[in-house]
Amino acid sequence: MKIIVCIPARYSSTRFPGKVLAKDTGKFLVQHTYERALQAKTPDNIIIAADNQKIVDAAESFGAEAVLTSTEHKSGTDRIAEAVSKIQADIVINLQADEPEIEPENIDFLAQLLIKTQNSKLKTENYQMATLAAEFENKEQIADPNIVKVVTDSSGRAIYFSRAPIPYDRETGGVGNQSLYLRHIGTYAYRKDFLMKITALPQTKLEKIEKLEQLRAIENGFAILVGKVKHTCDGIDTPEQYKSFVERWLKNMTKK
Repeated sequence: MKIIVCIPARYSSTRFPGKVLAKDTGKFLVQHTYERALQAKTPDNIIIAADNQKIVDAAESFGAEAVLTSTEHKSGTDRIAEAVSKIQADIVINLQADEPEIEPENIDFLAQLLIKTQNSKLKTENYQMATLAAEFENKEQIADPNIVKVVTDSSGRAIYFSRAPIPYDRETGGVGNQSLYLRHIGTYAYRKDFLMKITALPQTKLEKIEKLEQLRAIENGFAILVGKVKHTCDGIDTPEQYKSFVERWLKNMTKK
């Protein structure tokens, strides 16, 4: 079974333009993410799907394979679908370019979610898509619309994703017991044929409203398996978050 990690890298970020090429650590931000993916044991190959030649040039400078894709894609999933369309693969993992502290073990675990459901002899659903979630550190994060929440059924199948606090606790008027909430980690695994199928469909109403690409699958009736992990980290959306990452990285380097 061939597994590919594809990292969609968009140059024109609204809140932090050019962030994937930020280099205050001496390495590009996308390079940090790429090197974390290299530490995972499951992937056979790692590709960067770029929307700008500057990103392709940067990727090639640190030895990564990069593909220049259209600037018209509405989501990272659409971008990786173009990048891997002519490549033989069984599972494609969508790893966001702004996740420089992703745990390599989480990438392996995500791939295994689809591998195990395919090989299982039990009468369980053969999932075509999987993603990750973790517990929240505090209630403030649950109320933060920049942090996506997910609710699942008892089997781990996603019911819904939202920027709003879900489930809504009626008795407290919003956020209830912290342990009842799951934080979505925006990393996905797709069976390749499903990836090509879902990206051929138009954007859906809820996907556009919430600005969450995974809702396209939910709205079209496809199941998403959610695996729970212990460790999560913030992606880099703003200059302030990037500054904090640089400080952590430099601090860790001084300890080595």
